[in-house]
Amino acid sequence: MNIVVSNVKGGVGKTTTAVYLAASAVERGFDPVLLVDADRQASSAEWLEARTVEGVELEEAPSERTVGRAMERHDGLAVVDTPPGDERIVRAAVERADAVVIPTRAGGVEFSRVVATVEMVPSKTPFGIVVCAARLGTNDLAQTVAWWEAEQIPIWGIVPERVAIASGPEARLSREGIEAYSDVLRRATRRRPR
Repeated sequence: MNIVVSNVKGGVGKTTTAVYLAASAVERGFDPVLLVDADRQASSAEWLEARTVEGVELEEAPSERTVGRAMERHDGLAVVDTPPGDERIVRAAVERADAVVIPTRAGGVEFSRVVATVEMVPSKTPFGIVVCAARLGTNDLAQTVAWWEAEQIPIWGIVPERVAIASGPEARLSREGIEAYSDVLRRATRRRPR
């Protein structure tokens, strides 16, 4: 199974989401788990080099061809971290996806970029958004959730800001983060058509 983490906008939590989904997959018993880093910046690779995540293998695949090959030749669950702004690589990944997870933040600037990402997802591929670094109980979050519900875009998760996930590769993975992303993983692996 291939789970693609994508948003054409940068800085929304794609790498954090990909790493946590891979770690959650290991905890839930998926074997093997492959993290495919399709971003030329190699953020996922940097994260795994700084802190080993037990049971997660890494493959760097920063082109359309290499991401396609990585997604086609593995035997378990692959989580693909896509780059911002590289529509060709994103399309190559989402066309092979069994599910697409779209990280976003609360706030108005994010809506159009998520919609642009959703428009790339093939019609029968399940997808859902994850609101990352969410400030629980705020108007921004309430308005964001209301917006996506009105647009009939599934919300697969809301990850609280307090989860120690934004500190990057130097920080250890938090238990709360793994649990939050485990719920997202459960939704992504259901394979229900939209």
